[in-house]
Amino acid sequence: MEFSIKALSPEKKKTGCLVLGVWQGAALTRGAQIADKASGGHIGGVLRHGDLSGRSGSTLLLHSVPGIAAERVLLVGLGEQKEFGEAAFREAIRTAASGLRNLGARDATLAFADLKVARRALPWNVRHAVTGIRDAFYRFDSLKTQKKPPVPPLAAVTLAVIGAPATMQAERALREASATADGIDFAKTLGNLPPNICTPAYLAEEAKKLAREFKLGYEVLEQRDMEKLGMGALLAVTRGSRQPPKLIVLKYMGGPKKDKPIVYVGKGITFDTGGISLKPGAEMDEMKFDMSGAGSVLGTMRALAGMRAPLNAIALIPTCENMPDGNATRPGDIVTTMSGQTVEILNTDAEGRLILCDALTYAERFEPDVVIDVATLTGACVIALGHVASGLFSNDVKLCNEISAASDDAWDRVWAMPLWEDYQEQLRSNFADMANIGGRPAGSITAACYLARFAKKLRWAHLDVAGTAWKSGREKGSTGRPVPLLTRFALRHAGVK
Repeated sequence: MEFSIKALSPEKKKTGCLVLGVWQGAALTRGAQIADKASGGHIGGVLRHGDLSGRSGSTLLLHSVPGIAAERVLLVGLGEQKEFGEAAFREAIRTAASGLRNLGARDATLAFADLKVARRALPWNVRHAVTGIRDAFYRFDSLKTQKKPPVPPLAAVTLAVIGAPATMQAERALREASATADGIDFAKTLGNLPPNICTPAYLAEEAKKLAREFKLGYEVLEQRDMEKLGMGALLAVTRGSRQPPKLIVLKYMGGPKKDKPIVYVGKGITFDTGGISLKPGAEMDEMKFDMSGAGSVLGTMRALAGMRAPLNAIALIPTCENMPDGNATRPGDIVTTMSGQTVEILNTDAEGRLILCDALTYAERFEPDVVIDVATLTGACVIALGHVASGLFSNDVKLCNEISAASDDAWDRVWAMPLWEDYQEQLRSNFADMANIGGRPAGSITAACYLARFAKKLRWAHLDVAGTAWKSGREKGSTGRPVPLLTRFALRHAGVK
């Protein structure tokens, strides 16, 4: 799908569908007013019949409107004008995209993308219009033999600017959003693939394809390499699986060589049974999403490379399966990490932190500016924050604030959680330097506290995305989060606002 942004008068645009906004109470937006005047009051007349109130989420499709060059006009309710903010704008985009998805239009023009949204400027609107429409049109049906009857795909969308030229910032936001949407789609597809296809080797091959397409640096550490490095924690997780582990390194160097890189570390458990500490059978199929951290990091690299972002970023992806087997790690085993610290494994289902801790130690060799790890780490985070916000933990206040600001900008929400030394006592072990779990209380916090022990030399943050990386139920599937946040953070951190 191609996107463009143009200054135009909506009634003159030849397009398969012209999308106009209507406020609650059937009041017209500026673009709709211009179109209504050109139609001789036809649009307003339809609204006076009560066919559309303008409430949020409502739509009305009109054909062959007089004086309008478009084949169709889709009216979208925006809700109360005085309450129109970020959430309402994003809902209006979703509503418009849903209406367009069921039409046969090959192209469309959106004539309310330039509306004033609270404290936001036009580039914010553009980014969220593009990613919102792309999200609505994403489909994962490549493994189905019976696909839905084909509808002519929407090939092009024009974002109309009414009464002013499109700015360079808006054009740049359009390119950024398109690349970000590509990264989100990439992460979603990796997450949605079944675990018999998306194995550690498959992730490594997909990273290799990205490296070829975008001329990225690429390296994969195999099991023998991890053994030489002393990655005892990572190797402990993979002992019960027949799939060999991988540590994927992907480098995008789009900034000056002197600039230290951002390092993203993504948890890549391609299937998590819990190991010997076996999970309940119900919904275990969703443990294919336990590589969502890895998927989002790869998606972010695709986004940054696709937009040629002026910065340096490195992806580190420790990836393996967590399976029960006669050779699997047992509760009570003690392993030595790459850092030299020893860990008593009290629960083999707390495996994500074991592969991440060795990856964090490995990250030191890149002399990073900041390190952000992303992981579907704890069910406790879902209980604490639900499916709205990801948990944010950091050993650096400035970095924490930067990530929070980027999350607000990307509308990919996070909530800062404590990382106080008081919680470290829960990880005490009688037999090793630490245990890998701290009990049920504050489970997401003690998981982060465990990782913090391996990030003392780093400006580091941890994102627990267990509640936000995928959806269950009828809409089961990967969300692609937190690709928007990670991409926006990288750009803002590099000074691209």
